[in-house]
Amino acid sequence: MSVKTKGHRDPQLLRSCPGRAAGEEPGELCDKQNERDHRELRIDKVGVRGLRFPIEVRDKAHARQHTVATIGMFVDLPKEFKGTHMSRFLEVLNAHGNVVHVDNIPEILFAMQKKFHAATSHIEMEFPYFMTKHAPVSRLPSLMDYTARFDAAACGPEIDFVLTVRANVTTLCPCSKAISSRGAHNQRGTVTVAVRFTRPVWIEDLIAIIEGSASSDLYALLKRRDEKYVTEKAYDNPVFVEDLVRNVALRLNAHPDITWYRVEAENHESIHNHNAYACLERRKESAPATALRPAT
Repeated sequence: MSVKTKGHRDPQLLRSCPGRAAGEEPGELCDKQNERDHRELRIDKVGVRGLRFPIEVRDKAHARQHTVATIGMFVDLPKEFKGTHMSRFLEVLNAHGNVVHVDNIPEILFAMQKKFHAATSHIEMEFPYFMTKHAPVSRLPSLMDYTARFDAAACGPEIDFVLTVRANVTTLCPCSKAISSRGAHNQRGTVTVAVRFTRPVWIEDLIAIIEGSASSDLYALLKRRDEKYVTEKAYDNPVFVEDLVRNVALRLNAHPDITWYRVEAENHESIHNHNAYACLERRKESAPATALRPAT
């Protein structure tokens, strides 16, 4: 969707920078971004990426968790304009304080629209998320790190929000177990789940769904009796990569607040020089075509 020139930028700035004679006193600094572009190509997203910034997210066990996100911020650029003003993204972000709260993501999106006179705005945040996890037998605690991501976009007054969680698991090959008289090959798998929802979904709940769908979950700290437990647990619960995405999907289907999901699983094969991969994406039949929700 393109927007008219009027209202997006100051029309008086749609000009090339005039040349200045030697010794002439400089006036307003040249604004190259506001020059007119004649290639007639609208840009869907332009902005900054790779910015690291402190954020605060909801934590099911401790109410709040402070972490550091890698952030991208973008707006659309009509075909009439040569470029956008990158510094304004940082102005918007810093105007909301030293720590970005998840709850003010809509405010940031709307502020970007206003600052750039843009029809659409986007923000992406990817960050490490930590949970205390107890070993299965010894019950010794240790911190496990996961990866979470927020992708939010505003189109006019409407906001689309996607929560993504990535967790590592153990998978044991059913075929290897069936054909081998001793043991079976296993490997670390990575599962990525993206969801839209009608009410906020806990990051911890998505992690539990992922880990409960694999041969075994992972731990940061294991004693020998714990290692014995997880090894035997994996052997008793073999899953192909196809089983893994289907197991996760069944649990997501049962979640009353999730309206759309995409599940990806990648096994880092231990006996092959390649990875096994599967992906499953669904919009629930009873869900609206587009789930427009505020941030969690």
